[in-house]
Amino acid sequence: MTGFGEARYQGEELSLSVEVRTVNNRYLKVSVRGSEPYPMLEPELEKLVRKYVRRGTVTIHIRCERQGRPSDFVLNTVALRSYVEQVRAACQELGWQVPEASIVSQVLSLPGVAPEPGGRSGRPPEAESTQAERTLEAALKKLHAMRVLEGQAMADELLAHRQCVGEHLLAIERMMPTVVTSFRQRLHERVGQALAEHNVTCRTEDLIREVAVFAERTDVSEEVMRLGSHLEQFESVVQKETDAPGRKLEFLVQEMGRETNTIGSKAGDVSVSRHVVEIKAALEKVRELVQNVE
Repeated sequence: MTGFGEARYQGEELSLSVEVRTVNNRYLKVSVRGSEPYPMLEPELEKLVRKYVRRGTVTIHIRCERQGRPSDFVLNTVALRSYVEQVRAACQELGWQVPEASIVSQVLSLPGVAPEPGGRSGRPPEAESTQAERTLEAALKKLHAMRVLEGQAMADELLAHRQCVGEHLLAIERMMPTVVTSFRQRLHERVGQALAEHNVTCRTEDLIREVAVFAERTDVSEEVMRLGSHLEQFESVVQKETDAPGRKLEFLVQEMGRETNTIGSKAGDVSVSRHVVEIKAALEKVRELVQNVE
């Protein structure tokens, strides 16, 4: 289910901005981008995301601006002294006359001499990490509120499709008795015409037996009953279920599709087949929507 949430924090030494976006996905996939080192903390942040999101692709963008303090800018004097001594010894060995100031200015750019302020290449300070999690949670709450509104609209659409399937199913149920009657009349007329041409008679028992076989073969009362039961469960899950209804809805749609296919193959009537086609079209729309439901 799609959604968006954002939150900000502004302090004297720290500024945080967190954006969370979600798009449809059958499974949960979390991606963290932005200021270092937060992309490396993706597994830890995912635990917090799972409290609010169960399915979908979640993209988190964290922007962090830190106010520098004198204590953040510290030279590694051990590394500086070691580099300078090594460069000086190499120059003396080669007979080069290089000013000390030039050596120092070049050495300052070497790895480890002037570390990134606050050691940002590793984990953030505890206070910053805690504030980042709080800001992320605030963004997730806004995301959740937006997804709730979208979920309500999606529930209304699912119920509308459910109503459409129910209407066509009711039409099929009403038509089934007339299907057998229509077949009996057509059979009687065709057999009568064929036998009249050859001056032959047909026993009534034979016609009754053929009609009985057709009625048994085309009887879809069980399929209609099961499909109606699935529709009731579907409506109940959409209206009342709060614990991961997406999986249940997927299962019900799959079962409804199976029953619909059976009705279409057994009915043996063009009018019934038209309603079956409409039911399949509605179920396909439901199937696409259900993929977005947690």
